[in-house]
Amino acid sequence: MEISYGFGPDYPIIFIMGPLRSGTTLFIQWLAQTGLFAYPTNLLSRFYGAPLVGAHIQILLTDPRYNFRNEIREFTSPIEFTSENGKTKGALAPNEFWYFWRRFLPFEDLDWLPDEELFRKVDKEILIGELTSLTRLFGKPLALKGMILNYNIPFLDAIFKKAFFIQIKRNLVTNVASILEARKRQFGSKKKWYSFKIPEYYKLKKFDPITQSAGQLFYIDKAVTEGMKQVKKYRKLVVQYEDFCQNPIAVFKSLVKMLEINMSAVTYSAPEKFELTRNIESPDREAIEKALAMFSDKQKSK
Repeated sequence: MEISYGFGPDYPIIFIMGPLRSGTTLFIQWLAQTGLFAYPTNLLSRFYGAPLVGAHIQILLTDPRYNFRNEIREFTSPIEFTSENGKTKGALAPNEFWYFWRRFLPFEDLDWLPDEELFRKVDKEILIGELTSLTRLFGKPLALKGMILNYNIPFLDAIFKKAFFIQIKRNLVTNVASILEARKRQFGSKKKWYSFKIPEYYKLKKFDPITQSAGQLFYIDKAVTEGMKQVKKYRKLVVQYEDFCQNPIAVFKSLVKMLEINMSAVTYSAPEKFELTRNIESPDREAIEKALAMFSDKQKSK
């Protein structure tokens, strides 16, 4: 069934923004499950240099219209709501698509440049064209992670005329604990930096792992919140991770409303609830809360 949207014939692009370990992977897995969106898959990510070619190949391999007598079943496994440090399993599971982004972003020492430099150096026409082509081929809005540009939301908002932004927020203490666990899982130690090197990277590197992780979360969350203020109200949605897990249907309704989709034309086909399982032992909680308070107090004193 074709779904009509309330903003004209072209499909929008939905950027998911927010800190690492805030629930963005679960969220895009959920978006994929709703069936309303196209998204970068693990299969498509292999064609990050030519995503439209990859999308055509994906359709040929996975679309039931071209799967004669179920010859190819391996590509049609359902999306699982599991991941490890953002990595999902399955050809059609969502992919973070960072190799695609790095084709266009002239980052060097840090994973960041000011907006004015991005406007000068990024090949905006090709970036816009490739993502827009994916929406047209799949016939759906394209949802993808944009956290590599958490500090550059105004840049994205300026170059994509039909962009929508979803900010994911999570309980700060739980989020920091998850960052520390991701470090240990990725490197075998909590001491090594994990994820993008943000503008505050060198300032934070001198601290212990808990303080580093708390500062990393604090500054990213601050940058995203400030960037979202510059996006028009009708094109943004803030999602609290814990609320989303308890009631995804409520978020679905907000999303449908934001995109001006006729609610009677869609059926909710994703889980009704996600389990929150993380518990933080008292010593870690106290240390994390103390570290977060340090950055918060510094901000208040400015």
